[in-house]
Amino acid sequence: HLGESSKGVVQGRLCRSGGMMGTWKIAFFAGTIIELGASATSAFNRIATFPICQMIDPKCDTDEETVAEIVAATDDGMMLIYTDAEQKNVGFVDISNPAEPVRDGTTDVGGEPTSVGVLGEYALVAIDTSTDYVNTAGELKVIKIADKSVVRSIDLGGQPDAVAISPDQAYAAIAIENERDEDLGDGEPPQMPAGFLVIVNTSGDVADWTTKRVELTSLEGAEYPTDPEPEYVSINSQNVAAVTLQENNAIVLVDLATAAVTKSFTAGVVEQLTKVDVVEEDIINQSSTILSVPREPDGVTWISDTMLATADEGDLNGGSRGWTVFDTDGNVVYTSGNTVEHKVAEIGHYPEHRSENKGNEPENVFFGVFGGKSLLFVNSERANVVLVYDVDDPASPKFLQVLPAGVGPEGGVAIPSRDLIVVASENDNRGDKVRACLSIYKHVEEKAAYPTLVSAARESGEPIPFSALSGLAAGPDGHLFSVEDSAYRKSRIFEIDVSKEPVPAVVREIRMVDSAGALTGLSPYGDFSAADLAALVNDDLTVNIDPEGIAATEDYLLVASEGRGTVGDAGRPIESLNFLLKVDYTGQIQEVITLPDDFNDMQVRYGFEGVAIDGGVAYVVMQRAWGSEANPRIGMYDMANKTWTFAFYPLDESTSQNGGWVGLSDIAPLGNKEFLVLERDNQFGPDAAIKRNYKINMSSVAPGSTVEKTLHMDLMDKLKAHHGFVVEKVEGLAVMPDGATYVVNDNDGV
Repeated sequence: HLGESSKGVVQGRLCRSGGMMGTWKIAFFAGTIIELGASATSAFNRIATFPICQMIDPKCDTDEETVAEIVAATDDGMMLIYTDAEQKNVGFVDISNPAEPVRDGTTDVGGEPTSVGVLGEYALVAIDTSTDYVNTAGELKVIKIADKSVVRSIDLGGQPDAVAISPDQAYAAIAIENERDEDLGDGEPPQMPAGFLVIVNTSGDVADWTTKRVELTSLEGAEYPTDPEPEYVSINSQNVAAVTLQENNAIVLVDLATAAVTKSFTAGVVEQLTKVDVVEEDIINQSSTILSVPREPDGVTWISDTMLATADEGDLNGGSRGWTVFDTDGNVVYTSGNTVEHKVAEIGHYPEHRSENKGNEPENVFFGVFGGKSLLFVNSERANVVLVYDVDDPASPKFLQVLPAGVGPEGGVAIPSRDLIVVASENDNRGDKVRACLSIYKHVEEKAAYPTLVSAARESGEPIPFSALSGLAAGPDGHLFSVEDSAYRKSRIFEIDVSKEPVPAVVREIRMVDSAGALTGLSPYGDFSAADLAALVNDDLTVNIDPEGIAATEDYLLVASEGRGTVGDAGRPIESLNFLLKVDYTGQIQEVITLPDDFNDMQVRYGFEGVAIDGGVAYVVMQRAWGSEANPRIGMYDMANKTWTFAFYPLDESTSQNGGWVGLSDIAPLGNKEFLVLERDNQFGPDAAIKRNYKINMSSVAPGSTVEKTLHMDLMDKLKAHHGFVVEKVEGLAVMPDGATYVVNDNDGV
């Protein structure tokens, strides 16, 4: 999310310091295995993120929704132009210094802009002015970029989608989709009016431009020949337009000079899509097979004059979760199979909630030549990443790297003359911690800054899937341990080997199991009913808890599970108590520790977060204060004597422009009863203000007293250093024996 959001794009952030924790190195604690080909030090790295809300307020202190759907660049690569259907305008962003993009105004267009292309000194913007699905209408507005004025409006005769400009700037092509009403009957085509293609001959002055309409009905390969619904357009150097007919699962080639369809063909099916997740059950299980999956391509781009690539998102009956290279005869030269699904799972970005639909949903593709290499960029709409491939050999593409994007990456543009690419991400909701943005990346002679965590493969071949990482702990053997929270059922612990190259890797998953009945043996209490207790343990004795913190000793792991619900709140009833679970290194739950009854009687849903062990005492931090108490508690549980005592932790006051609250996320032992505590607000991006580590000493803290804290490190600058949004949920903290310190954020399962 990156629109790094609470659900966002990013699995995690890794902060690492060496020695006495004085020098920090920051990157994302998420990623995929990088294969950088011939040059291990050449990669794209993000250098800036421009939030579209800055067009409304320089500090983004606004709840107004914005969109960045399609983005184009001026010929000199110094200005970006994007479409915002929500605000009904197009925006201009100055990237003279691409590391510091500057807002440069907007132009109202009187309708919903669907796409934009740049032709010399003009921006060509397609506008949907339809009143409904039957009475479709649209126009092409020609905007002079220098002064942002509309110099001509051209009637398009229907509802437009994509705009493309020919490389020689002799033509523009606009797909007139006349999209279907998904709520009409079964939502399937055919639905009239039919879509078509408009060709604009851009010779001469703007006033002299002429248009031709190309009918796309009754074409070979189309599933619904009377209702083509063209989607995306790309034009090669021979002025041949490739047009995707997504619902029709077809591709059409149109010669722009003659306005003639020269070829149409089906995009076909993926006969066997193996090792993918097809069930939305809050478990990532990439073990199923789907047969005869229609590709239903969305985005399309030429990668040469004889080869084109498609993003096979799906819309109606298909979606093969990958991308394909076709030749101009319609032959499949390459198809990616399950590899995109596996790549996003390897980096903690797999969208489990889309498993029954179209998985990661490759939305769009774009192309550019960088360093003499032909590169394809694939935008994954639901995984919020951009995958980069070397397609010099179209029959055998090479995966190069993955880039973090905002939430819902849609449009993209390559600017090879400046070694830049830009991706537009359209989702925006301040309350959900998501902001529409333009992400700017530069091709540099450096190693890839992203990812910083990958996963190894299971014995069955697919990657160990991970996401929603919450707590973090240093293990006795130099490894880290983390947990996934309640975004997933059948709760797991992860072992992370930080010595792996090129980045740390999840090398083991440990499924917690209640074989000894430690959890099922608990008694219901208060509003925590027998049915609630039964729901925590599955038939196979795996458990459905909310792991938020973890601590590691030589002999066992201690997992803090946050309680669910608030006493007396009918809208958030008690469904689980707060638990500490003593777990061995095979996942067997040996003991379950609960709070004293008088604390359970006042439970608030902001409960156990982090846990640490020092001298046989477990220290567990509560996220926020309960009841009328001014501050959250730190619970101290003597593992041998089985007794609780408590102290209070003084939270900082919220300083965010958006208000919100401040709470605790984790606690890490330093030895001799000293700890680092992770404190954060519940704000994201431009609204984020507090992400801090404090040091506390518990050696002489009396029960019921308030601890003293000392600022150890303000993380804000570190979190900004990746040139994306500051994430909301920095939730895990671990300190190694040598002082190396790691922080991980929770992406709520994408």
